[in-house]
Amino acid sequence: MSTEHDTEPSVPEAPATPPPRRVVLLAVVAVLVLAADVSSKIAAVAALEGREPVELLGGVLYLPLIRNPGAAFGLAEGATAVLALIALGVVAFIIWIARKLRSVGWAVGLGLVLGGAMGNLGDRIFRAPGPLRGHVVDFLSLFDPYGRVWPVFNLADSAICVGGALIVLMALLQRDYDGTRAVKKDKK
Repeated sequence: MSTEHDTEPSVPEAPATPPPRRVVLLAVVAVLVLAADVSSKIAAVAALEGREPVELLGGVLYLPLIRNPGAAFGLAEGATAVLALIALGVVAFIIWIARKLRSVGWAVGLGLVLGGAMGNLGDRIFRAPGPLRGHVVDFLSLFDPYGRVWPVFNLADSAICVGGALIVLMALLQRDYDGTRAVKKDKK
């Protein structure tokens, strides 16, 4: 027979909150990427507008100024508004998932992707020819001044690629964004 004294009083659990350090790390990485991207695009437009591509490092790197209406690698040139909406979705998803973030690797990877997505989204919103149709400023080209070896890109594109690669690496290492680690079960 059970009495009130036999059971412990239930204590409401505190809501789970992400460790602030991981979310702060994601935010700091995103802000640094965004700041570097925006400032480099401002400098590129100011220094390269109307000029031939600048050769650096003996032709390893060129600085052409390209206004890209499409996605990376010159894809989807007619879908600028769709690309802007996809970038908005990526930003919203990363902000949503941040509340469960417990992994440093994922925080850095998602911060890189978030900062890069926001950098290119800013171009699509604020640059000509108009909101959600703006062309992204690209100004880095490897081995060729016109992107014939590797497509012309910017710092946001680089951050997105590096962040994506880090996220893939974390997944291959079976480390989830929430800090858990997938364990393979032995088959017997």
